[in-house]
Amino acid sequence: MSATGAGPNLALVVVVGVLVGCGVTLLLERSLTRILLGVVLLGNGVNLLILLGGRSGMAPVVGTAPTGDLSDALPQAMVLTAIVITFGLTAFLLAVSYRAWYLTGDDEVPDDLEDRQVRSQAARNEVATADLGGEGPDGDPEQVDPGPARRRRGDGER
Repeated sequence: MSATGAGPNLALVVVVGVLVGCGVTLLLERSLTRILLGVVLLGNGVNLLILLGGRSGMAPVVGTAPTGDLSDALPQAMVLTAIVITFGLTAFLLAVSYRAWYLTGDDEVPDDLEDRQVRSQAARNEVATADLGGEGPDGDPEQVDPGPARRRRGDGER
């Protein structure tokens, strides 16, 4: 915040933009280590953005200053909550990346079979398999309504 309390200065806004931009760029990588760093950078950038949205002033303790001079406590509470959530997500991603490295020897996220099929169909400019119909309402087993289940009579009922 600036000294007059009018709002954030340009340097802090640029820092937020750089942190969020680098975080998003790293999130789009295939390496789990880079994804982890992207989550940390994105979390820090968003936390700084939330803090910049609050009002600066004296400590938000009642009785220490006039109410108009107190800082806004809500962004501070939101940032503390976001820090805890980011820490938990970071710990989870760190465990997943360690497990992937332990099992496979690297932390790259491999393509699955469906990704390869979609990529090859897009390269050939094909449409994915579609249900074009034409079987009639009873011809497609995925579309048939089975109806209510029949009740079986017990030995004692007649």
